[in-house]
Amino acid sequence: MIRSVFLALLAFFTIGVQVSNAQSKIASEEFFIDSQAPNTKLYVLNKYAQDKKNFSSDKVVLFVHGATYPAETAFDLDLPGGGSWMNYVAERGYDAYLVDVRGYGKSTRPPAMSAAPDQNPPFATTTEAEQDVGTAVDFILKRRGLSKLNLVGWSWGTAIMAGYTSQNNAKVEKLVLYAPLWEFKTPLPISGLGAFRSVNEENARLRGIRGIPAAKVEEISPKAWGETWWKAVLVSDPEGAKANPPVVRAPNGVIKDLIELWSKGKPTYDPANIRVPTMLIIAEWDQDTPLYMAQELFGKLVNTPYKRHVILGEGTHAIVLEKNRTELFSQVQYFLDEKRR
Repeated sequence: MIRSVFLALLAFFTIGVQVSNAQSKIASEEFFIDSQAPNTKLYVLNKYAQDKKNFSSDKVVLFVHGATYPAETAFDLDLPGGGSWMNYVAERGYDAYLVDVRGYGKSTRPPAMSAAPDQNPPFATTTEAEQDVGTAVDFILKRRGLSKLNLVGWSWGTAIMAGYTSQNNAKVEKLVLYAPLWEFKTPLPISGLGAFRSVNEENARLRGIRGIPAAKVEEISPKAWGETWWKAVLVSDPEGAKANPPVVRAPNGVIKDLIELWSKGKPTYDPANIRVPTMLIIAEWDQDTPLYMAQELFGKLVNTPYKRHVILGEGTHAIVLEKNRTELFSQVQYFLDEKRR
């Protein structure tokens, strides 16, 4: 899927190298790499142990976000429960990366996102997101002199990573699908899409705690943690942060795909084409990608060397931001570390 023109797109610039935590000695590098889309840069963050310079393919991992929020607000957020997931991985000897798809986070936001939503069509579809992931993968592999790496996707990111893998198995060591998206049992009640949508803090919080028993909301998803996360979200979208109330803007390409494809039994990839070790992991209270999705997808992964389906207790779609987030970290880490003949 990644065209030979990639070599011409390798122009990038680096914004320094710094130690993000003196105790853990984690080095951090930021890159902006050329997307296949015209005039579009993709944001890539890299974290690794400062004293580690060489990595094997099984020790490199790339994370991608879901439908609404950028990757750094999930995978590199320093919350009390375990700190940054990227730091957690880097401290265990991995070369950890994340990428923001076009229109998300620090990646280029097209002019359409500064106009009224209804003035332009949806963009950043799953196919386009797969192209962006492919560009990031090739950048990382060339940078480290490797032929493959591990992939981790969350929510819509599972469709992106699985779709990419189904066409590029030779470049993937292992695949982790956190809160995997699969076919909806009922049509989605959404219509009249524009280029993007906006989400404010109140709506984000209400969505984030769906499924948690009322008496356990503060225990599972502390409000203070949510406020820390929302501040990071607003930093990722300075223009949205200026609105009243402040919002984060997200491209609607994913919503277009959900309406036209996923809700009509037309997934964007065939699980039978995935031929690498694959993990599905989901929390019991997930309302966005319910348990039945993972269960159905698991049965369709018929050509993986081995596969695993893990259900975490007392968590929602956003368990990465909740009290039991370290359970997510440790289960995924075990799968990545595991050696099989």
